[in-house]
Amino acid sequence: MLGITLFGSSFYSKNKSSEAFTLGNNNLPAWVVGMSIFATFVSSISFIALPGNAFQSNWNAFVFSLSLPVASYMAVKFFVPLYRKINSPSAYTYLEYRFGPWARIYVSSCYLLTQIMRIGTILYLLALPVNLMFGWDITTVIIITGIAVMLYSLLGGIQGVIWTDAIQGIVLISGALFCLGYILFTIPGGPAQVFSIATQYNKFSLGSFSLSLSEPTFWVVLIYGIFINLQNYGIDQNYVQRYMASRTEQEAKRATFFGGMLYIPVSLLFFMIGTALFSYYTAMPEALPSTLQAADKSDQVFPYFIVNNLPPGFTGLLIAAIFAAGMSTISTGINSSATVVLIDYYQRFKKSKATDKQSLRVLYLTSLLVSILGIGIGIALIDVKSALDAWWKLASIFSGGMLGLFLLAAFVKQIHKLGAIAGVIAGILVILWLSLSPVLFADGPLQSLASPLHGYLTIVIGTIVIFLIGFLASVAAGKSQKKKVEV
Repeated sequence: MLGITLFGSSFYSKNKSSEAFTLGNNNLPAWVVGMSIFATFVSSISFIALPGNAFQSNWNAFVFSLSLPVASYMAVKFFVPLYRKINSPSAYTYLEYRFGPWARIYVSSCYLLTQIMRIGTILYLLALPVNLMFGWDITTVIIITGIAVMLYSLLGGIQGVIWTDAIQGIVLISGALFCLGYILFTIPGGPAQVFSIATQYNKFSLGSFSLSLSEPTFWVVLIYGIFINLQNYGIDQNYVQRYMASRTEQEAKRATFFGGMLYIPVSLLFFMIGTALFSYYTAMPEALPSTLQAADKSDQVFPYFIVNNLPPGFTGLLIAAIFAAGMSTISTGINSSATVVLIDYYQRFKKSKATDKQSLRVLYLTSLLVSILGIGIGIALIDVKSALDAWWKLASIFSGGMLGLFLLAAFVKQIHKLGAIAGVIAGILVILWLSLSPVLFADGPLQSLASPLHGYLTIVIGTIVIFLIGFLASVAAGKSQKKKVEV
């Protein structure tokens, strides 16, 4: 952590302008940007949760990764050229160009809320396994990690963030590869027994191929993955900023494709670790404490293995990998949030043109403020997790309208502003119903009003509603205007 903090902060001397802080003077190598995109995909949540998921059930969640080729193709074909043409550090300048200031403010404010919540959540979920493994105080881990990431994000700017992301990506891949190799060759029967036990218990299943929309079938997870990854590549500031930081459009395309495609084998690696752990503890059930054998404790099995089964030194490598996964996502969130505040609020609404010195001051202050808020939310999650879970869900509901609005802007040439507003309102209402109906209409006379669809389909249906209503309302508004002109 000390090494990463010092290395990331060393880019301070290269951040003498706001352009250097937000885009790295458009001079970052494609492989580094690609590794940064990959590291943004992987957080400490996935490092612990994916093996836990495979340990408990099967490879159904891996289908999410299989959706990446579709989203990566769309990014390379449409999104990267679009944003390079607009040439703005913010992902939301384009929405104002198409729909007016309301769209830019709506989407950027949703983005900022979800990023601050995400930073706090990852800090908390990073501290949790470390607390379980070593008994270290959760609050202390959150504060130290948050301050370390804040320092190099604030001092190093986007260059510090992207270069440290690349290093952290290499560390987390190395840690995961070693861990899988160690499990495969320490189980009594070797790799053959791992596959034999896993096959016996159907652990490699990708889920049901039925056409049911109320269960997480192969098709439901695949469609969900396509829409989530289109949202990431299409409207997420974290990704758009990396398109712009690349030297050329071709390098941006290569980096985008490489970063997305790299996540597929690495997520496969995480699922294989979970499956190998299942075989390991099935072959040697006495090695796993009875307290961790319950289904709701599956996320704790991998941390337990790291501490109790890996040789000294390699345990440290895996802890470093978990921290690397979390820190790379947090640093990206801090830098992108500061960029959004500068471009979409300060520079957009300041009456006189901001000087570069003023812009840098805003970037530094916003990075500091976002970091402090993230640390505060991480600490708050320890005691009031349920209340903040509800708040997080609400923020996700409103941010669910982001992708539909972007697709309207990108793929419908003649779009009316009122049509776009109508689409967003309709989409949010549908997303609210889909998200909250299991709670509001779980029992009683209104039970028939509950959504029959699986929760994964919320963003899918919400996006389709926004796109269709926005398009149809624009057509109607256009006809109405045409009639007035003819009269």
